[in-house]
Parts: sequence; structure tokens; C-alpha cells
Amino acid sequence: MSNTIKAIVINKDDNNYHAALSSINSQELPHQDVFVDVLYSTLNYKDGLAITGKAPVVRSFPMVPGIDLVGAVTRSNSNEFKVGDKVILNGFGVGEKHWGGLAQQAALNSDWLIPLPTTITPKQAMQIGTAGYTAMLSVIALEKQGITPDSGDILVTGANGGVGSFAIYLLKQLGFNVIAATGRVEQTDYLKQLGAAQVIAREELSSPGKPLQKERFAAAIDSVGSHTLANVCASLKYGGVVTACGLAQGMDFPASVAPFILRGISLIGIDSVMRPKADRIEAWQRLANLVNGEYLNKISKEISLEQVIDSAEQLMAGKVRGRVVVNCQA
Repeated sequence: MSNTIKAIVINKDDNNYHAALSSINSQELPHQDVFVDVLYSTLNYKDGLAITGKAPVVRSFPMVPGIDLVGAVTRSNSNEFKVGDKVILNGFGVGEKHWGGLAQQAALNSDWLIPLPTTITPKQAMQIGTAGYTAMLSVIALEKQGITPDSGDILVTGANGGVGSFAIYLLKQLGFNVIAATGRVEQTDYLKQLGAAQVIAREELSSPGKPLQKERFAAAIDSVGSHTLANVCASLKYGGVVTACGLAQGMDFPASVAPFILRGISLIGIDSVMRPKADRIEAWQRLANLVNGEYLNKISKEISLEQVIDSAEQLMAGKVRGRVVVNCQA
């Protein structure tokens, strides 16, 4: 392994929080059983919070952010992976508690890793990233609750975000009729290209509403939380299902038990961080079968490590659409 590598490093000194592209000695990497050359990582909302310091997601310093990555194994003390294997990582506190993917190399626990499906490239894996993986987990959860295309309209909130845009695409691929809710209605054409049959303004859902509302949706994938999630629950049809996988509006849930009791709805939490390995493998295999390269290129752009900090500022300012893929070896 090279002695010097490039990495985004976050430090906090006397309450002075700062992130910078740094050169570090590879010997500083944590002690883990698998070492990889990081081929690609991504810039997610949580990474944006970490890099800009807008929320205390980083648990220890110094920290290398990057909550997901795809890499090639360069050294392994694990029986599961050998040198040259391509692996994916999502979650497990990487980029928050453990050094993450926004670096040229990473040291990782083998329990956090799964093999890269053979039908997708490393870049495609990060074009999908944690956003697509989370969307797939949500879709699988709806399917396991018996939701089918015949059930009725499926609502996707936060539709222009990474999870939302992927959820629209995946649901469309599976034959569902998708309603997209967004704060950027000027992006209606883009959302319809992804597969939305109809686009509504987020203001229809984002303010306090009645505890029980007109039955509109058979199911929903929500990445927003707060009043939006409460209104979604209140608007589900009898037996409807909503997955909660984000908190862009807030982590509060100012709702009523009425739709749960009177309409028998279900609210399912989607955790993408500590998911069992079998679930991760299932989700990634489904993604590899459903997603095509043309779509991935349409919803993503590629940057280098040098561009990460500026891009994080743009992300937090709401100026980024779709996926940001980081080529860590560029």
C-alpha cells in the first residue's frame, strides 16, 4: 500500500470544526481485517452534514467521512474476501464512528462488506449508492406487506432527493403507478422521465393536517418525516403501508393513532445502517437486476476528492439534484 493517500479529513480543535482535503500516511488507517483501494464513494446528505458541520453526526475526530464505498481488496485477514475482490459497503457507522469512503484507501471490518454483484461496475454501484440501496429496501418492505401494482397509487416524498428519485425509478420498473411529492415542482419533467405519473407540491403535505384525511395512496415511501409523514399516514387507504427512511423535514412525528386503528395502516422503519448481510445481498442483487446504465448516468454526476467540500456546501444549500459519485482515484 502507498505510504501517502488523499482523504477528506474532519477535525475539531477548541470548537473550531473544519474539513479539508489532506494527505495522510496509510499507516494511520484503523486496524481492521480488510484493506481496500477505494474506487468510488458518494456524497450523501449525511456526508454533507458531516463535512459542513451543520449537524453533529461525526462521533470522533479526526474523521474521514463517506458512508458508502466500493473498493478492490488489497489485503485481507478474512476468509470471506481475497485480494482483488470487489466489495461494497453501506453504513455501519462508517464516516461517523469509523473512517469512511472519501479517501483513496480504507480499512474495514469484513462483516460490513458484501461482494459487488458481477453484473454492475464499481461506478454503477456508487451511482446507486446508499440512496438506491435504501430505496430498494423500502420497495422490498412494501412488497413483503403485500403491496402490488394493483393496490393503487404509491406516493414518494422528497422525490428530487437521492432516495426519492431512485424509489420512483424502481417502482416504475416494477409496474407501479407513482405519485411524486417535491419542493421543486420546476423539476416535474425530470421526475416524469424517471417514472412519476403525477407530481404534486410538497406544500400539500408539509403543514399540520387533520388526523384522518381522504384516502389517496395505497402505500408510500417517505424520506421527509415530521408533518409530511403524519399527513401521508392520514391519507393512506385502508390497509396501506408507508416506509420511513429519512427526516429531511424533521425527526418529529406529530401524528394521530387514528389511521392505524381505523384504517389498519402500517408504518415500517427502514434502517440501512446495521442491516443483516442477507438483506444487503438481496437488495443489491435486486438493484443489479433492475437498474440500467442509461438511467444511472441520467441521475448522477462524477466529481473528484478535490471537489467534495465545495459540492457538500452546494448539497446542503439544496442546489444538487440526484446522485454525486466521487472518483477517489482521479
